[in-house]
Amino acid sequence: MNDPSAASTLHHQSPWPVYGHDWAVDHLRRALFHGRIRHAYLIVGTESIGKETLARALAMALNCVHADETARPCGECRPCRLIASGSHPDVLYSELDGGSGMLRIEEIRSMTQRLALKPYEARYRVGIFRDFDHARPQVQDALLKTLEEPPPQSLLILLAPSVEALLPTIVSRSQVIRLHPLSTAAIQTALIEARGADPERAELLARLSGGRIGWAIRALEDESILEQRNAAFDLLERLLTLNRAGRFELAEDLSKDKLALTPLLELWQTYWRDVLLLCQGSAVEPSNIDRRDSLAALAQSLTVEEALDALSATRSLLDRLSSNLNLRLAVEILMLDYPGLPSRR
Repeated sequence: MNDPSAASTLHHQSPWPVYGHDWAVDHLRRALFHGRIRHAYLIVGTESIGKETLARALAMALNCVHADETARPCGECRPCRLIASGSHPDVLYSELDGGSGMLRIEEIRSMTQRLALKPYEARYRVGIFRDFDHARPQVQDALLKTLEEPPPQSLLILLAPSVEALLPTIVSRSQVIRLHPLSTAAIQTALIEARGADPERAELLARLSGGRIGWAIRALEDESILEQRNAAFDLLERLLTLNRAGRFELAEDLSKDKLALTPLLELWQTYWRDVLLLCQGSAVEPSNIDRRDSLAALAQSLTVEEALDALSATRSLLDRLSSNLNLRLAVEILMLDYPGLPSRR
């Protein structure tokens, strides 16, 4: 694809099925146009920000059969429809182990073996490795040979919240695409124009999303998402009133379900961020605006250092969840790092 006239209209044709992240779409579109697609991409960004949506859109663009190459992905041809539904035989997705919540070496080997086969019907066989940060270093190492010597007509796309938990050799062999939280206005517009949301509800969900378009869309379609969020914040506010024994009892309960702990801590992280902003007297609007009163009351009782310590402790445990740690002990330490106890000893 090297027609100069096509290049001039490249950005304006066939919008990818991706909300926001225009720069990432434009980057990948131009790589396709110039025949410079890499053999491996690492898409990083917080949970529900659109990593898998972008990965699937790239797979569609690579395998779309629309006659006009600048109109790919068309979203209507057989490959596009199958990939969008998650049922294309040449687009493979890794799965976490149901018991441990980890990406196991057997899954990596199964994926690489299938990627080595010729595509059944597509131009490219695409392997999308979800939650790659949930793979321990020795498991990540099992993918190195494939990254160094990729099979022809194959593409690897790794998804992770950040590069911190990944081997430097994995990162260096992939082109990193960093997705950033979207603005409240961008998410609100997407919910109204693409999903037909009521403007008032769209504004609320956009503010509550923390820039995560995927979360906002799910919350619009499933009211239980907001119920779960409220339950998570109720739990956090209750634990701040507990003594050590109460917090340790809660830590025991939380540590029984590692998979459920990640979304819980991500929500708590947004809560502590809002508390910190209020402690600092920031003019930035809290993302959890429906909790404004409780956030303000807590901020009045804390120092900036205490709010920052709570935020840092939450973020630290989130970063370490993919490692081999004593989960109950780690959650107990988090409970001690949160304010409200008479003594830290």
